[in-house]
Amino acid sequence: MTDDGTGLMTIGALARTTGLTVRTIRYWSDEGALPPHARSAGGYRLYDAASVARLELIRTLRELGLGLDAVRRVLAGETTVAQVAAAHVSALDAQIRSLRVTRAVLSTVARRGSTAEETTLMNKLARLSAAERRRIMEEFVDEMFHGLDTADPEIRDRMRAHAVDLPDDPTPEQVDAWVELAELVQDPDFRAQMRQAAEFNAADRGSDASDGASMWFARRLVQLAGRALEQGIAPRSPEAEPVLRDLLGDTDRAAVLVRLRAAFGDRVARYRELLATVRGTGPLPAHREEFGWVVAALEARAGG
Repeated sequence: MTDDGTGLMTIGALARTTGLTVRTIRYWSDEGALPPHARSAGGYRLYDAASVARLELIRTLRELGLGLDAVRRVLAGETTVAQVAAAHVSALDAQIRSLRVTRAVLSTVARRGSTAEETTLMNKLARLSAAERRRIMEEFVDEMFHGLDTADPEIRDRMRAHAVDLPDDPTPEQVDAWVELAELVQDPDFRAQMRQAAEFNAADRGSDASDGASMWFARRLVQLAGRALEQGIAPRSPEAEPVLRDLLGDTDRAAVLVRLRAAFGDRVARYRELLATVRGTGPLPAHREEFGWVVAALEARAGG
C-alpha cells in the first residue's frame, strides 16, 4: 500500500496481495479490464479494495478460458457471467469434438503407419461436415441403383438408411471405420462390383417379382449353409449337392456363382462391418462362412 493513508495499493502491492505477477496485472490494466482507481503524483497506478475483487474475477474467468473481450463485457455489465459461460460451453463443446477427431486421426495414423499422403486424406475425410459425409454415401447408393427401377426396393431402402454419419463423440475406431468406409465407397472397383450386384438383382426380379425376394434368398442361404457347416459337410463333398439343390433348384448355377461373387464377397462383408462400427450398432452378421461355403460348393461343381 501507499503510505499516504488512502488505503490504495501500488501495482506491486496488488501483485503481492493476489499472487499475480506485476506483468500480468499491467497487461490486464492496459487492455482495459482493470483500470486503476487513481494515479499517484508521479503517475503510478493505484488500486483500491474493489480492484482486488475485480482482479480475482478476471483471473477466474481467464482460467476458465474466456477471452479478454468477454471479460471486459462482463465487467462493463454488458452481459452476465452466466450468459458468457453458456456461450463458452458451446465453444468448448465444438473444440472438444474437434480435438477428439484429431486424436482419433492421429491414433489411426500411428496404428496404420500411414504415409504423409494417407494422413492428409484421412484428416480430410474425418473432418468433412455431416452433410458432406452423407452426400458421399447417398451418391454411392444413387449410382448403385440409377435406372434400375425393378431392383428390390427393400434392399434399396436399406442402403439409403445406411447413409451414416460420425457421432459427436466418435471413438478412434469409429473414425478409422469412417475413413476406410469413405475410401471404399469411392473406390471405382468396389462401386462397379456393387453396381453389378444391383443390376443382377434388377434382372433377376423383373417387373413382377415380389418385394424382399432377394432378402428372402439371402436368409435361406444362411439357414441352409449354416446347417451344413454345423453338420460338418464339406462344400466339395457329395453331401453338399442336396443342400445346393434345396437352395437353388434348377437355377443356372454358373449364373448364381457370378452373382454371389458380386454381391457377397469379402469387400461387401467389410462394407457391412464398417457401417456397423460407424453407427455404433454392434457388428452386423456378415455371414462370411455361410456365403463362402455356397461359393466354394458352386466353384467345385463349375470347375472353379
